[in-house]
Amino acid sequence: MNKAIKRAFLDTEDGQIHYRIGGEGEALLLLHMNPRSSDEYRELMPILAQKYRVIAMDLMGFGDSDKPPRLYSVADYAKTVIALLDELGIEKVNLLGNHTGAFVSGEVTAAYPERVNKLILGNVAGFGEAGKTDLMQRFDEGFVIKEDGSHLMERWLARSRYVGSAELNHRWVLDDLKCFGYPLYAVWTVGNYCMEAAERFSFIKCPTLILWGIHDVEEFERLGLALAKDRFFLSQAIPHAKVAEFPDGTICMMNQIPEEISHVVLEFLDETSVS
Repeated sequence: MNKAIKRAFLDTEDGQIHYRIGGEGEALLLLHMNPRSSDEYRELMPILAQKYRVIAMDLMGFGDSDKPPRLYSVADYAKTVIALLDELGIEKVNLLGNHTGAFVSGEVTAAYPERVNKLILGNVAGFGEAGKTDLMQRFDEGFVIKEDGSHLMERWLARSRYVGSAELNHRWVLDDLKCFGYPLYAVWTVGNYCMEAAERFSFIKCPTLILWGIHDVEEFERLGLALAKDRFFLSQAIPHAKVAEFPDGTICMMNQIPEEISHVVLEFLDETSVS
């Protein structure tokens, strides 16, 4: 039977962090991409909560968490992860992060290795300098409130080709709109961090699984944001990592194919030894 997923808030000196939690047993923390929220894992959480105590937090500046009072670094985001684990009395956790959440998950594992049991990294793009600059510029231009309201339709059409359903697109747009009128903190954060990510990720020694949505990777290349081949920096930085690919996996894959993803994730988490 699926465990009920509840919502709660953690008070920090920089504001409140919203999170979802459900299930019992060993802890598994899920970190979302930008500009999404813990809603990215709405379909996945009930499946994983049948075997794990699953938590999904909204990074500061996204979803229902407060906007941070300053531009956060990836290290700052990592500290908020540790603050939440401390609040929940979790000494050691399994981490799953996608896109922005994967960069944060990697930093948590590199900076606080004693707190992480196993790590799952989804769709970590290999941004070059040009791709990083273009990414930040596009987000700056795409998240501006316009007097005629045209930004609403722009966000609706942004991923309508592959999002799969109007209901899911509506949820994405709601997350988009919660970011309007503020700097997109995590975009600038990851843009500045990605050039040192390979070095930071080389410190990761725990069992690691890398997930790739091939459609997602190809879309990033089509948009000129990151070359598909550059993603292999991740497996070079973490040579002991296992890799799982989803040929039809889009940027929305956590919502679209939760059964396929949960099967691979649970198989990895249930392993007792490192190959």
